[in-house]
Amino acid sequence: MPAMMQPSGEPSLRSAQEQSNGPTALRIILGVKLRRLRQSLDISREAAGRAIRGSHAKITRLERGQVGAKERDLRDLLTLYGVHGTDEREEFFDLARQANSPGWWCQYSDVLEDWFELHLGLEDAASLIRTYEVQFLPGLLQTEDYAFAVSRLGYPTTEPRKVARIVELRMARQKLLERADPPRLWAIVDEAVLRRPFGGPEVMREQLEHLLKVIKLPHVTLQVAPFEVTAAAAGTPVTLLRFADPDLGDKVYLEHLTNAVYLDKPSEVDQYTLIMDRLCAEARQPAETAAFIEGILDGLG
Repeated sequence: MPAMMQPSGEPSLRSAQEQSNGPTALRIILGVKLRRLRQSLDISREAAGRAIRGSHAKITRLERGQVGAKERDLRDLLTLYGVHGTDEREEFFDLARQANSPGWWCQYSDVLEDWFELHLGLEDAASLIRTYEVQFLPGLLQTEDYAFAVSRLGYPTTEPRKVARIVELRMARQKLLERADPPRLWAIVDEAVLRRPFGGPEVMREQLEHLLKVIKLPHVTLQVAPFEVTAAAAGTPVTLLRFADPDLGDKVYLEHLTNAVYLDKPSEVDQYTLIMDRLCAEARQPAETAAFIEGILDGLG
């Protein structure tokens, strides 16, 4: 069904809600629409901040979707921006209410870092996830035992109960691939990732057998970058996220051990997209992946 159109020719707010999954995406969409309204009237962030008893920094956070919109602030901003129609205002309020609702990941707040929470929300809303890993298999493809093995390495001083909760969260993420409308996952892993026996031979065997099953899914693609691939010089894990909603631009996610970086400037996204495209071209093609994994399995004895 085509999106409902407003007099301006843009899709209505309600259509954006129907096309997006999860509060994180809706929060970003709301921020984009508020920024467009402000810029169309040539109102500065400072002036908008004063209208809601805040600063330009508060407006920046709101427009970038980093924080939710309080009803009082949203009401005052809409008035400042000349949005007076009851129906149009209610669409903004409805979007804000949905954007402020908790995501499924909130039940793991005891082990969820703030910098990773944003990624879960974006991942939940993505239509395409392209990822390159140099050390471990992507979390969306890990078995439970493999996840335990790598989590113990990453959190060596953490009590077992907390590690178990971290693994539980990782397994919950994988339900994304079981949805009726799953995103396309296109993963490239360095050859060394498949040859490191995290957890021992039996854990790795189970993990490789799991990969052989999951790559049969029509929305999952896996490639292996051999040691000689020069495009792998990026040297760091990279995830590119693309969304169906036009108000959500592509995002680049760069994860480190204790934090992460999110990039969305077109020039930055283009640079990482080029690296990912080179990796796809130089890595073993998807049709060769199963045979390569089977060869490693045979080597495990």
